[in-house]
Amino acid sequence: MSRIRGWAELLRLPALFTVPGDAFAGAAAASATPTSRTLLAIGSSLCLYDAGMALNDWADRAEDAVDRPHRPLPSGRIHPNAALTAACALTGAGLTLAARAGRPALAVAVPLAATVWAYDLRLKHTPAGPAAMAAARGLDLLMGAAATSGHTRKALSSAALLATHTLAVTAVSRQETRDGSPLAPLAALATTGLLTRLLTRTASQLPPGRGQAATHARPEDSRATAADATLRLALGAAYAATVARPYLHATLNPSPPLTQRAVSSGIRATIPLQAALTARSGAGVSALFVAALAPLGRRFARKVSVT
Repeated sequence: MSRIRGWAELLRLPALFTVPGDAFAGAAAASATPTSRTLLAIGSSLCLYDAGMALNDWADRAEDAVDRPHRPLPSGRIHPNAALTAACALTGAGLTLAARAGRPALAVAVPLAATVWAYDLRLKHTPAGPAAMAAARGLDLLMGAAATSGHTRKALSSAALLATHTLAVTAVSRQETRDGSPLAPLAALATTGLLTRLLTRTASQLPPGRGQAATHARPEDSRATAADATLRLALGAAYAATVARPYLHATLNPSPPLTQRAVSSGIRATIPLQAALTARSGAGVSALFVAALAPLGRRFARKVSVT
């Protein structure tokens, strides 16, 4: 049981609930209905995400022996060679599934895998670290769009918003083992406010062309638009509510426990953000499915840490 729990901690299993929403948000942004290729993209994303988790602990094993001796590798529950082997195998599996999803998906998966490995082995402790992590999350969303529709251009906006959130969370995470500066969580709090504003824009705030189209819509179309706006507003509020208070606490007292709580909340907030992005693209059913992953992730996070 200790070994099984060690692998669960190494692979951050509760954090896997934050992965499927990338593909759904990407498909929705590309104006495409999810297909079996979307599921293959999700499988690829899950493999590449956990490859990054295993490689992260392998690369940080010496540092963890000092700062986090309870982690699977320094505690001896998982051998370093096993973690590295798992990272390689999961990367290969992720690229294979992406290839099955089609050439456009593979064209995104290759730089995604390269970004994951570059972050863990080289960039993590450099100023480029947060940007690399943000790029990986944005590419993951684009892979969902590429697998489902064959193109990524329409999904660039959603990918940028998701990457911005990831950039903020990663910047905060760089000081979760020591007393740090309040600037990182304060910037993350401001970023959350900006993203929430962009996610919850009403129809009256849309560009003129779209606003004029809404003026001549049929009553049933207006009701559908109102329902979409309500869903987007609710999901945007859920996103802000998940992370705003922990960021504020970490700003007022940037100690390791509060910073770690802020990082954990930021990771969990990825799910309502993905759901809001999906609803923003008009895919209400997919948005509700993604949102339903949040309580599952929160439940399992009580047993295994996501950071």
